[in-house]
Amino acid sequence: MPVARARVMPSEKSIANWAIQPLRRTSKFGGNSVAPVTTDVDIVDETLDLFKANIFFKSFEIESNEDRVQIYLTLYIVDCLKKLQKCPTQESGSTELTTYAMRPFSLPGEAGFPLNVFYPKPQKNEIDDLRNYITLLRHEVGERLVHRVYDSKIAKNGEPSKWWLCFAKRKFLDKTLEKAY
Repeated sequence: MPVARARVMPSEKSIANWAIQPLRRTSKFGGNSVAPVTTDVDIVDETLDLFKANIFFKSFEIESNEDRVQIYLTLYIVDCLKKLQKCPTQESGSTELTTYAMRPFSLPGEAGFPLNVFYPKPQKNEIDDLRNYITLLRHEVGERLVHRVYDSKIAKNGEPSKWWLCFAKRKFLDKTLEKAY
C-alpha cells in the first residue's frame, strides 16, 4: 500500500535535506524563518490532511526532501495530540501547543534526534536557519491542529475530538520525537 504523500510543489531550496517550503502563516509566531510566505495550501496543511492515513505506516520510502519534512511533522503531530489529551478546552490546548513549540529540540546529527538515519547533519552555517524553520513549522502545526481537534462540527461542548485524540497512542515509523526533548 503506497504512502500518502504531500502534493505541494517541490522546493528549490533546502537545508540539510529539509525542503524549505512556502508557509501560510496562521500562528502569532513571526520568527526569523527562511520560509517564504504563501496563501496556498502548504506542507503543514498537507501533512494534517494526510495524517490519519500515514499514521498507520511502519515504513516510509523517502523520495524527496518534502517527504523528510512530512515525516517530522507527522511525528510532531502525534506528540501534540498527546499534549492535547490533557487540555479540556481549545484555549488551554492552544497555550499548551504554543509552549510545546518553543521547547528546546534536537536537530539532525545531535544525540537526541531520533531520526538521524533519515536526515544529514546541517552545516554550521545552516543550524540557525534550520532551527528557526523547524520552530515555525512547529508553531504552524500547533495552531492549525488545535482548530481541527476542537472543531465544533466534530467535538461536543468545546471538548477535544475523540476522532483526533485516538491517534495519540499510535507511533509513526515506530518512532517518537518526545524522547528528543
